[in-house]
Amino acid sequence: MKPATVVTVLFLFVVALLHLVRLILGVTVTVNGTTVPMWASAVACVGPAALAVWLWVERTPQHE
Repeated sequence: MKPATVVTVLFLFVVALLHLVRLILGVTVTVNGTTVPMWASAVACVGPAALAVWLWVERTPQHE
């Protein structure tokens, strides 16, 4: 596996993990006076996690 792929998988996993922590702890995030809804973190958790898993699975050579 290329090092850039590993770094990308780790980055996406950390992003997903941080959004999951926000969901669990119920941390309120405000950007320019507007509160970011919790569903945004749910999407931002599932999306990067799915991409990380997809890249990780893709790295394994397929034996047929």
